[in-house]
Amino acid sequence: MSATSVSPEQDIQHNRVDSLRRNMILLTCTGVTFLYAMTVSIANVALPQMQGALSATADQISWVVTINIVATAVATPISGWLTIRFGRRRLILGCVTAFALSSLLCGLANSLTSLVIYRALQGAFGAPLVPVSQAILADTFPKHMHGKVMAIFGMGAVMGPVVGPVVGGYLSEAYNWRWVFFMILPFTALALVAAWAFIDDKQQGDKTRLDWIGFLSLAISLAALQIMLDRGERADWFESPEILLYACIALLAFYVFVVQSFTSDKPFLRPMLLLDRNFALGLILVFIFGMLNFTPMTILPSMLQQVSGYPDAIIGYILGARGMGTLLAFFMLIWAIKLDPRLLLCCGFILQGYAGWKMASLDINVGVSDIAWPIFWQGFGVGVLWVPITVVAFQTLKSELVPEGTAVFHLLRNIGSSVHIALSLALILRMTKISSAQLTESVNTSNQETSWAGGSYVVDTLAGLSVVSGEVRRQALMI
Repeated sequence: MSATSVSPEQDIQHNRVDSLRRNMILLTCTGVTFLYAMTVSIANVALPQMQGALSATADQISWVVTINIVATAVATPISGWLTIRFGRRRLILGCVTAFALSSLLCGLANSLTSLVIYRALQGAFGAPLVPVSQAILADTFPKHMHGKVMAIFGMGAVMGPVVGPVVGGYLSEAYNWRWVFFMILPFTALALVAAWAFIDDKQQGDKTRLDWIGFLSLAISLAALQIMLDRGERADWFESPEILLYACIALLAFYVFVVQSFTSDKPFLRPMLLLDRNFALGLILVFIFGMLNFTPMTILPSMLQQVSGYPDAIIGYILGARGMGTLLAFFMLIWAIKLDPRLLLCCGFILQGYAGWKMASLDINVGVSDIAWPIFWQGFGVGVLWVPITVVAFQTLKSELVPEGTAVFHLLRNIGSSVHIALSLALILRMTKISSAQLTESVNTSNQETSWAGGSYVVDTLAGLSVVSGEVRRQALMI
């Protein structure tokens, strides 16, 4: 027997060590994803309190959520280049550290402008964490284990929306809204220690050139599009020169990006990614998934507090029900992943439609169970959709394209979220104005359908009229 021979016992021990290390890497990447996912939803539960503390309107305070998603969308595509340039280990350590600092600054912000800036930094530094973690797992585990691994990895994205709103709602009610950001710091410390211990990237970094024209044109296009959508309703859309300017900037910058992508020797994002049919289909599906994913989390807190008067802690538990639904779906998919992904996709979208129909049926006297069950099923549908979409998108993609592919994949998801949130809030603003005007015209003592205005309220004093006006606004907002 040669000196280099390995006994069966040593071989088994070596496999156990490899398996243990792979599992620790999975745990670390899941924890890093949990950290990012928690910050996306954690501010939602405290939005009404922030709105009052910072003297902001409903559409202005929505920037606390949307700017984070926009910054993530802008920074996500550069994740592939950053990975090549600095290596996965250094990139994760640097992003987690900068993420912690920006979270601290969010909690210390004393104006809406500074809070929005710090939330943008938080989104930008957090953007590479999910695609890089996913790419690490894709390289660490064999392909036949990807479905189960992605189901476990997805739990990090699920537990964030569970823990974030519940704990954040309690802390914001017990103390103030700043604690929803301060509570992130202990989690960042744990993520930093785990990444330092288990992420062992042999790559030392490569001084490859970044296609700055492609990156900047895409970033400008996305930013201009989001500002146009957020400002559109308030500025009267294309009747406003401001909105027309944003639209022109978005179209021109996107045109430059497309031309640069097809003419450059080393484009920022390679068009050949779209030649993989499964990946192209996955991009369409994840864009729709993004539209359905975060919108309820942004709209519901304001509705529950402003319309129904729920405290932050209860709102946190209601949003936590959504995360519990998603968590249950991920547990189920660990064993159900062998099913046809088309069946899972159909079930997920049907659940999303059912939840949307139930939430559209809510009235102004909504109870906790009335909203908790639809939001639970909406979360369950999110969990059923995520794993098959991911598996379909990356099943046939070449391994050398995976880092860039994960960046594009999460970019489309974030764009879908930010666009749909902006359009939904614009629709709420428009319909609130229309409904308020219609209700105001019909409120009088002779109209039996609105007899509450003349019968239950005193309308011959300024105080009474103010109460009636507030009720009209509340009813219009619910509509």
